[in-house]
Amino acid sequence: MMMMMKWGQICNLIHGLKPALTMVVVQVAFAGVNVFYKLAANNGMSLRVIVAYRFIFATAFMVPVAIILERKSRPKLNLKILFQAFLCGLFGGSLSQNLYLESLVLTSATFASAMANLVPAITFVLSISIGLEKLGIRTRAGKAKVLGSLIGIGGAMILTFYRGVEINIWSTNINLIHSNGHVASLHADPGKRFLGALFALGSCFGYAIWLVIQAKMSEEYPCQFSSTALMCVMGAIQAVVFALCMEKDWSQWKLGWNIRLLTVAYSGIVASGLMVTLISWCVRTRGPLFASIFNPLMLVVVAILSSLILDEKLHLGSILGATLIVCGLYAVLWGKGKEMKKITQLVPAKINGESSKSIEIVITSPVDGDITTTKKEEKIEETIKVITKGDNILAKEEINTVEIKGFD
Repeated sequence: MMMMMKWGQICNLIHGLKPALTMVVVQVAFAGVNVFYKLAANNGMSLRVIVAYRFIFATAFMVPVAIILERKSRPKLNLKILFQAFLCGLFGGSLSQNLYLESLVLTSATFASAMANLVPAITFVLSISIGLEKLGIRTRAGKAKVLGSLIGIGGAMILTFYRGVEINIWSTNINLIHSNGHVASLHADPGKRFLGALFALGSCFGYAIWLVIQAKMSEEYPCQFSSTALMCVMGAIQAVVFALCMEKDWSQWKLGWNIRLLTVAYSGIVASGLMVTLISWCVRTRGPLFASIFNPLMLVVVAILSSLILDEKLHLGSILGATLIVCGLYAVLWGKGKEMKKITQLVPAKINGESSKSIEIVITSPVDGDITTTKKEEKIEETIKVITKGDNILAKEEINTVEIKGFD
């Protein structure tokens, strides 16, 4: 009996860690994209063409997958969903990727990666402004989310800008990049550096806006594969049109059995296909802030991969930054866990029985004796909104009657 209880606790623990483990896998895969970007750019491939091919490969992979796996459960398309998919393809795909890669050209990969760590803070502000997240600064969970976000961003900045003494942990003597002038130098002139900073900031806003739109789209179209396929189609159309207008050298579109093909195939199928699907699932289950807070983790993985296959040395700043990032992630996850626990205490995990769908909601917060009827109704409405919308625990149609306890 004790063994069964322990096994059940382990299963519950693993189930609770699924969103966090999923986002770790996503960031590892995205770190690989950055390495491939460096290799392809060093090979002389146009960055605009990389983005176009990335979404072409993603579309070719995701459309058949969505048709096969969600052919029976997929809701009907309407203009609103198509418009949301267009915005997702724009902000989360063609626009943000092109802005990010343009910032790489005008500044450096280091500078652009550092700016990308503003995404969690921007997403946090946007989510609060439209009601997808509650600040709750007076609660321990709210303070943990704010503090964790700041610690994670600070750690990523230290990882990027502070080098410190060199630390020789391992040496593989492997260097896949040889400088040939295609990668921008750190010593770009101030005008280009400022423009690159604007591009990088625009990319951060684009990615954050996409996470928020994806959260809204998931409410009406909760099909991860189909929504990702729609986003890839829209992103491919936009990226191809932009690349055709900007890139006049037709030889850039030629792909051979080389690093160019591997880069666009990996970034398209793995990153824009499978990983975006996982991000969509995480946004639907945990919200856009939870998905964005893992972004700085990619820098840790990039630092390790760079030291292993690009012969880049680890420094004290890398170790300190990685430590702060892990601490920041733990703080945010702790805060989100507290919020989820508080909500799930109000609602049973599953509703048994087919005839009755009555739910009993117990409001445990203290209530003054002289509270007015209007304030009672507002409290009830707010509680139901949290349950039916805040974390997608129950759909609205699953609630027929609601009994409120805690009021005199």
